[in-house]
Amino acid sequence: MVALDISKSMSFGTHAVTKLDYARYLAAALSFFSQKQRDRVGLATFDHEIVHYVPPSTRHLQLILHTLARAVPGRPGTLYEPLMRLGDNLHHRGIVRVISDFYEEPERVIESIRHLRARGHDVIVFHLLDPAELNFTYESAASFRDLESETMIPVVPDELADEYRALLGEHIEELDRLFTGSRIDYTLLDTSKPLDHALFRYLSSRQKMARVR
Repeated sequence: MVALDISKSMSFGTHAVTKLDYARYLAAALSFFSQKQRDRVGLATFDHEIVHYVPPSTRHLQLILHTLARAVPGRPGTLYEPLMRLGDNLHHRGIVRVISDFYEEPERVIESIRHLRARGHDVIVFHLLDPAELNFTYESAASFRDLESETMIPVVPDELADEYRALLGEHIEELDRLFTGSRIDYTLLDTSKPLDHALFRYLSSRQKMARVR
């Protein structure tokens, strides 16, 4: 099962693809690989609620690809309510991959996803960020718009760049710590990097974790 965040912040992108575009490619590749192993595949897209749900089946790959192709990031989102509902709908243990930019407090994020782990699922999370979000390379003063709330925020990059990078680093480190502590695999992905590199990194990490466990 792939749980894909299609909230408004996923529409952000400063290069060839948005975060949602990259997430779609990733979700499609993971679903394709799983089906080739004769596994059942399913999909849930969500913002503040589940938007589309394709139940796990060995025959649903084409429906998943069609659903991914028409996913639109139009509304603000949260993790807790849709992922709690998803966990309640999955009656058989399996692998759940959650793809999101995780723009919530780390404790709220882990609370939202830990429910899936508690129900016996093998949970894997992919944290997608645009390179501009990772590196904050802006130079000129401008007003930045919060894609979720539409709030306009005036920013002078020279004054805030170092603080922003420090806060983002702390956010990522805390997510990594909380996920690892709950035995949830965590992979941070830069959407400017080729998808095959991302998949290779993920599969290598999974293989190492399997040896440890």
